[in-house]
Amino acid sequence: MSAALALGDDALVLSHRLGEWAGHAPVLEEEVALANIALDLLGQARVLLSLVGDEDELAYLREERAFRNLQLVEQPNGDFAHTIARQLYFSVYQHLLYERLAAGDGEFTGLAAKAVKEVAYHRDHAEQWVLRLGDGTEESRGRMRSGLDALWRFTGEMFQPVEGLDSPESGVDWAALRSSWLVAVTDVVERAGLTLPAGPQSGGWAAGAGRQGLHTEPFGRMIAEMQHLHRSHPGASW
Repeated sequence: MSAALALGDDALVLSHRLGEWAGHAPVLEEEVALANIALDLLGQARVLLSLVGDEDELAYLREERAFRNLQLVEQPNGDFAHTIARQLYFSVYQHLLYERLAAGDGEFTGLAAKAVKEVAYHRDHAEQWVLRLGDGTEESRGRMRSGLDALWRFTGEMFQPVEGLDSPESGVDWAALRSSWLVAVTDVVERAGLTLPAGPQSGGWAAGAGRQGLHTEPFGRMIAEMQHLHRSHPGASW
């Protein structure tokens, strides 16, 4: 597994999940915001997957077990608060990771230096919505708490060292990344008047196996939908 494939799959899969909100977001402004975030991620995915091979073939012709994305990003949207919880967990991770890659001198330095500016917006968008929902009505607070709790068990996988980014030269200290992430996420959640699930006994740090090609049940249905048009009309041009 290459780092480009892992990071590219993260961006591709989350882009598709966010794209599913088109026509379904709670307000028009969020239609635009979520679509823009999805497009940013799709742009990142194209660059990263092109480092591995043909981006279209990698996106549309691989089988489920060949994808190396985190299980977190493949989780269904759920309600809006559930999506925001997923965005908070992932965007803080991606922002911190890309900051480290941008400061290094590896193959991802250029991409990270550009993408970190986009991801800073993704992170701010998620953080502001967590604060808004957590400090809102009893209903919004309950939904935000439910989303944070439901997705917590998928967060541990983010801090498994990725092949190619597991040496000191990469500039990524995975233990330090995890610590920084936890501090940042805890700060946002507590300012929203909420709390994260308690400790490892909740299953929060049990690493998933998406990086090894093992995915959760909803992923198969998502991939089938994402790949349907391309597989139905092989070789077509538009």
